[in-house]
Amino acid sequence: VYEVAANQTPVEGPAMLIQSGTTIIVESGCTSFFTHNGNVVIHASGAAPKLTTELHPLPLSLFAHRFMSLAEQMGYTLKRTATSTNIKERLDFSCAIFDPVGDLFANAPHIPVHLGAMGATIRWQTDHYGSNWKEGEVMLSNHPSAGGSHLPDITVMTPCFIDGKAVFYVASRGHHA
Repeated sequence: VYEVAANQTPVEGPAMLIQSGTTIIVESGCTSFFTHNGNVVIHASGAAPKLTTELHPLPLSLFAHRFMSLAEQMGYTLKRTATSTNIKERLDFSCAIFDPVGDLFANAPHIPVHLGAMGATIRWQTDHYGSNWKEGEVMLSNHPSAGGSHLPDITVMTPCFIDGKAVFYVASRGHHA
């Protein structure tokens, strides 16, 4: 574990670099170099790593916490910008990230009861709209047959696209007043 500083000597992997606001993993066989302004450049060895299904605990934990942090930040933003008393003061909302088929990927510790039906809401929307759901569009739903829990809970869903394909969804469900 190294703290990143400008003009630091190269660091051979495996290593973890700690920098203000981020953590960088340097894989085995790679070398990290530091520029005069603190940027990190990583050179990989010529050998391609063998792909396996083995899970490495450190990167798995780092990415799990990063995705959960994104969901938490969604919640902080929703609370800060809400005009509904139920969201702003009672904190009756949840935020989460879902994979391309609508399965829960990461969530923030808000109201857990919302999370069970939010995936069903995303699956219903993707089944119903399919490829008609375009980049930049946002869907709102509270219909009981489309994964809604009860009418005052409104779900806002946004697909995130890479190369024209939805690779994950972010969603928030809150009790409006």
